[in-house]
Amino acid sequence: MALGQRLEKIVRPSGLTLAGESLTFDLCGGLWLEAHRTLVVSDLHLEKGSAYAARSGQFLPPYDTRETLACLHEAVARFDPARVVALGDSFHDARGPERMEPGDRAMIAALQEGRDWVWIAGNHDAAVNEGVGGRYADTLTLGGLTLRHEPTPGAADGEIAGHLHPCGKVAMRGRAVRRRCFVTDGHRLVMPAFGAYAGGLNVRDRAFEPLFPNGFTAHLLGDGRVFAIGRTMLARD
Repeated sequence: MALGQRLEKIVRPSGLTLAGESLTFDLCGGLWLEAHRTLVVSDLHLEKGSAYAARSGQFLPPYDTRETLACLHEAVARFDPARVVALGDSFHDARGPERMEPGDRAMIAALQEGRDWVWIAGNHDAAVNEGVGGRYADTLTLGGLTLRHEPTPGAADGEIAGHLHPCGKVAMRGRAVRRRCFVTDGHRLVMPAFGAYAGGLNVRDRAFEPLFPNGFTAHLLGDGRVFAIGRTMLARD
């Protein structure tokens, strides 16, 4: 309770401006671009459970795709976007679409109906290029924004990327909260993973250092709101 009360006092904007474009963070982990009527989600990792079963015989509850798509359906219903961009690693591997249940495939088709649906290629699913509707691209430019899966080295004003699955951890009075988050320095933004089984990498990991050499703010997905927390307040795992 004390940790929650402390978090309540932290400034909590619902979005920011990047490269002159207004961005809105959604608690589902999606990003809303109002000017472009575009919903962006990253790292769905659909069929991760079935991939584990196929490769190693490690059986996970086979409901990750259905749960992820249900969350995406809620976001689409809330924003009614003209365009949805899935920012790479939408499937856990290139054969993910083959393993999908018919009902899950039908749900994707229903979500795509009447919308421009863009699959950005990721490192897990670059070979997926047919069979699930929509169109395919390596990157997408919207106004001053460039959307891609993996962040590029060096400065990248207006870049929105995924791949790293950022999570932020706040520790106070012997208790800790770890949540998925958006992370940004006002020039580039790294998206949280959307998938139910996607997992996360602590933003204090060295993988983030070359992307944000001058620090960053993590926007943690909390209970009912998004909390903006500076790098120095975040704990390592």
